[in-house]
Amino acid sequence: MKIVICGISGFVGSALKVFFEERGDEVIPLSIRTKVSAEAVAQKLNGCDVLINLSGANILGRWSKRYKTLLRQSRLETTEKIVTALSLCEDPPHTLLNASAVGVYDAYHQHDEFSRHFGDNFLASLVRDWEHSACRAHSELTRVCTMRFGVVYGKGGGAMAKMVPPFNFGFGGKMGDGFQMISWIHLDDLVRAAAFLIDHREIRGAVNFTSPEPITNFEQTKAMGRILHRPTFFDLPEWVVKLVFGEGSIVMLESKEVYPRILQEAGFEFGYPTFDSAMEQIVHTQV
Repeated sequence: MKIVICGISGFVGSALKVFFEERGDEVIPLSIRTKVSAEAVAQKLNGCDVLINLSGANILGRWSKRYKTLLRQSRLETTEKIVTALSLCEDPPHTLLNASAVGVYDAYHQHDEFSRHFGDNFLASLVRDWEHSACRAHSELTRVCTMRFGVVYGKGGGAMAKMVPPFNFGFGGKMGDGFQMISWIHLDDLVRAAAFLIDHREIRGAVNFTSPEPITNFEQTKAMGRILHRPTFFDLPEWVVKLVFGEGSIVMLESKEVYPRILQEAGFEFGYPTFDSAMEQIVHTQV
C-alpha cells in the first residue's frame, strides 16, 4: 500500500514509518505548511491508499493564550486543509486515520467509545473540534477513524523519556494525590492498532487507543520504582504542577479512565496490556 503520514518526524510518526516500511508498504511523508495549497496536497494524496494525520503541537506545556492558539491552529488548520484536499482527489485514500486524544472525556466516569460524558475544558473542546473537522472527510470513497490516544509510552521518546530520568536520579514520586486514573498505551500496540484499523475497513469513527488496564498515578509510580529499583517518595504537590503548567496541568492531574472497547470487540490483542509488562519491555530494551 501507499501510506501518507503527516507528522512523520514525531515519536509516533517515526514508529509508524518503520513498521509500515518493514512490512513492505511505501511510506510518503506529508508536510503541510501555511503556504502549501490544498491543490498541492491533493496531488500528493491522489492515488494513495491511506492517510495518517498526526499533526499538532505538543499538548504538554504551559497553556498561555498564545500557546493555546498554536494548539488549535496546528491541529484544525492542517486538518481542514487535508479535508479540502481529499475532496479534490479523483482517487482519494480509502482511509483517513486522524489523531485525537482521550482528553475529550470528562474526569468523573469510566469511558468507552460510546460514552457521551465529555469534558467541558479547553482540551476537550479542542479534541471535539479536531474530530469534527476530520470527520468532514468521510465520503463514499474515504472512511475516517479518529484515534483517541492515551498517554503513549515507548523506548526513546514520548512520556517515558520525561518520566524515567527523575526516577533514575531518585526523585520519583506521584503527582497530586496520585488517585487520578491514567489511560495509556505502549507505542508498539499503538502502531499495531493503526495497522489493524487499516485492515478492518468496517471500523469507522472514534476508536480508543488505550490499554485495557488503566492505572492510577500512585500505582504507576510504585511500579516504576519497583522495576527501576528506585525510591518513590519525592511527590510533586498539585499546587507545584499548577504553578509550572498553569491550565495545562490538567493533562497530568485530571483523571481519565478509558477502555478500548472497539479494538477488543474487533479482535485486537494487546502485546502490553498491563503497565508492568510495558515498563519491563521499555526498561530492558533501553539497557
